[in-house]
Amino acid sequence: MPDDAAQIRTLITNWADAVHRGDLGGVLADHAEDIVMYDVPPPHHGIHGLAAYSAAWPPFFAWQAQGACFDIESLDVTAGSEVAYAHALLRCATPEELAEHPGLRLRLTFGLRKQDGRWLVAHEHHSFPHD
Repeated sequence: MPDDAAQIRTLITNWADAVHRGDLGGVLADHAEDIVMYDVPPPHHGIHGLAAYSAAWPPFFAWQAQGACFDIESLDVTAGSEVAYAHALLRCATPEELAEHPGLRLRLTFGLRKQDGRWLVAHEHHSFPHD
């Protein structure tokens, strides 16, 4: 059985792969019903609950279908016995955006909790640096 940090790393990698494929079911897998997400686009007070989280993804998939990438460059995980957090940097942009800003990276932070022996994402925060 992999250790908790390895399980979480796999969970996040699978999530990112699902995002890149536009696979909503894969994106929702391993997320808590009461998830809170702070995202780049509004609403800036956050998205609360799995239904709202689910509804936020189709516009992103439509944008991503223009040829955008969604590739993890770095991922760090810290896991306790019941809670964990992870942070990552991703290339998330169209080829044109990356050509104009080659160092642009999406910052991701995940808060996870273990529920019934299974890791679930309870919080996500997505942001770009503000220059």
